[in-house]
Amino acid sequence: MFDEFKNAFNRYNNGHVQLIIINVVVFIILAVFYVLSTVSGFNIIGPIHDQFSIPPLFTDFIQRPWTILTYAFAHSLTDIFHILFNMLALYWFGKLFIEYLGNDKLIAVYVLGALAGGIVYLLMFNTIPYFKNLSGFPGMVGASAAVYAILVAVATLLPDYTLFLMFLGPVRIKYIALFYIVISFIGSVGPNAGGNLAHLGGALMGFIYIKQLQAGVNWGAWVTATLEWIKGIFQPSSKVKVSYRKTEPSAKKSSSSSSAGKAAKASQEEIDHILDKISDKGYESLSKEEKEKLFNASKK
Repeated sequence: MFDEFKNAFNRYNNGHVQLIIINVVVFIILAVFYVLSTVSGFNIIGPIHDQFSIPPLFTDFIQRPWTILTYAFAHSLTDIFHILFNMLALYWFGKLFIEYLGNDKLIAVYVLGALAGGIVYLLMFNTIPYFKNLSGFPGMVGASAAVYAILVAVATLLPDYTLFLMFLGPVRIKYIALFYIVISFIGSVGPNAGGNLAHLGGALMGFIYIKQLQAGVNWGAWVTATLEWIKGIFQPSSKVKVSYRKTEPSAKKSSSSSSAGKAAKASQEEIDHILDKISDKGYESLSKEEKEKLFNASKK
């Protein structure tokens, strides 16, 4: 199982699966502490769960500000459908997102959607009297805001993309996104007001992100750069290199070696170009020849 998880993080354009694995692992760890707390009678889960749950009041939030992101990787421990439906939606819409925009942008939108959802949630519960009166709960968890950001981002990019839904048949993705936005808007004055407000914040971020990207501005560039910096600390990335050795000093050999050096340099430039293309447009954007070149280079 460990090897399968490791391989999932080594594959190209597998960000949606990677995010699902992180969410599931966090859920299982918290579930273990939840069961131990219940059986032992000691409140083990409380302090741990607080590190993932974003509180509604700003006075509590400033004591654990990291929860504006960690809440998007935790779910209800008493409602299995909370994580199930979120992960299914993340898989379906995340896979479609990656096909057109690539892995890095998917993760960036997930993070931006979570942040936007958390900000809207905090603003509403600390500025609007109606929501202030509803702030008597410990906090909010769930990846829904981040998933909404991905869904709306895809619907903004490909509004007429058609999905075939059970019992409904073909439905354009823009109507699916609109349906969920309307449901969350109505639910913003219901029992799960905090969660639905976060959904709307994530949805807004998904829309803005694509519009800005189409205008040539990548709002998620800082997320990608930060993650690359973190990866560089723990596992420095190695570039594909091609080397050659001159065996004979003759003019003919020197000329051949020089040509080989140019060919090697050209090959390295091609690999760099292919990797850049994957980052920008996704693995599926590569031609068959480019995929073969990347595969052959990875074996050296």
